[in-house]
Amino acid sequence: MALVAGGAAVVAIGSSDGSALADGADKSEFVDITKVKPNVKKPKQQNGATTGTFTVDCGRNENQHFNPDNFIAQPGVRNGAQHLHDYVGNLSTNADSNNKSLVKAGTTCKNGDKSAYFWPVVRIDKNDEKDKGKQNPPKKNDKAQKDQDKADKAAPRVDCPDVASALGDDVPEKAQAEIDRELANIDKQVEEADKRLETIKAGDINNAVLGPLKDKRFAALNRMMLAFSRLGQQAPDLNPLAACKLKDQNSKGVDNGGDNSDNAQAEGTEDKAKKNNPEPNDKLQLEGNDGDIQRVESADLTFLGSPVGKVVAMPKFLRILYGDAKVGQNGPKNAKNSWTCSGFEDKVLINKYPICPQGSKVKRIHDFPGCWDGKNIDSAKHREHVAFADANGKCPKGFKAIPQLRVTLTYNIPRDVQLKGQYKVDSFPEEKHNPFSDHDDFANVMSQQIMNRLVNCVNSGKKCKE
Repeated sequence: MALVAGGAAVVAIGSSDGSALADGADKSEFVDITKVKPNVKKPKQQNGATTGTFTVDCGRNENQHFNPDNFIAQPGVRNGAQHLHDYVGNLSTNADSNNKSLVKAGTTCKNGDKSAYFWPVVRIDKNDEKDKGKQNPPKKNDKAQKDQDKADKAAPRVDCPDVASALGDDVPEKAQAEIDRELANIDKQVEEADKRLETIKAGDINNAVLGPLKDKRFAALNRMMLAFSRLGQQAPDLNPLAACKLKDQNSKGVDNGGDNSDNAQAEGTEDKAKKNNPEPNDKLQLEGNDGDIQRVESADLTFLGSPVGKVVAMPKFLRILYGDAKVGQNGPKNAKNSWTCSGFEDKVLINKYPICPQGSKVKRIHDFPGCWDGKNIDSAKHREHVAFADANGKCPKGFKAIPQLRVTLTYNIPRDVQLKGQYKVDSFPEEKHNPFSDHDDFANVMSQQIMNRLVNCVNSGKKCKE
């Protein structure tokens, strides 16, 4: 039976005996994509638009890094999300992740990008208990890793002003190689300073760590400014970025940019007692979130330019959210239409589960905010420091255009499963697998060097893949 609503054919789905599917998505949430009216509008590109793209290959979570944590919205809370996240990039990401632990960790990204990219998993649920979990054998909890993450979270670290984001959007092409080398030196200097912190007494920190680090950074920054001036171009004043401070990570908001107690606009406010909730069982299932996890066929991570001009670098450790995991509680303000089918990307994005025609595949497309306030790496509700451009591609007053992250996830879900309404996205229990609750999280842990390459690629109109 099909009911036409809002230009879409809404297909009623039930089980073979006519009953609703237990623990599945609501039967009214599936639509025939071919019946949906086109709704994607792109801003017109203006003179000076940046058309380059920078794609990072971080795999498809082949190492099966899953957990129900969210260190951005629920720092320190185990099972704070109450649904399973699929991770690529940073290998250490969990509830206790912080800037220091993220930098120390490995990554699945081929170019060394240590950023954390994570989204809720998609499952096929045929309501057959004996088949659940077979596709994804469990990973054992690594107690040693968890203990190390907690130790890193408690330890002080060197905190330095971001350099790549201070370079502006007009680095001379002939100076790029030299700027790149100095950014690599700056990353190495901070890494070495953090290692020295672990071996000296508190009273010696200024003389043994912060003082020498300032001198080294001052020299590197001056070489960067000289690279501008040699080409007859006014250099940005980088000297104020030489001095670093010591951050006590036990103080509120060090890694997360402010008071983290109000998360209503992000994942939803959760009782801290949830840290005692069980982690996924031996089949990677949680209460209300069960079924076979579907590994993405492809996870495309691409950074885009701005239709109105050049972009500036993201600061290291910038946190950005996409969508709203608690749309039922918070309303549609921050929720996004995310779903479509291959071949329909430029025409349709919907807040329903798509039923794709034969030969077409289910896709999720997540376009993150592309504007930054120029100051903060995070904010109290994790949204105020970033923003979306308007319909014409312009950032709000006081915000700067940054490379816009687009995460495109493609799934090879059998068409009969689509027709029967047997696939769903993990969600908070009260959202009941609402497709409009789809969301995504990103924390930038790129080196200054990689970020500089990214910005140069986007601003110069190149199509780069790493």
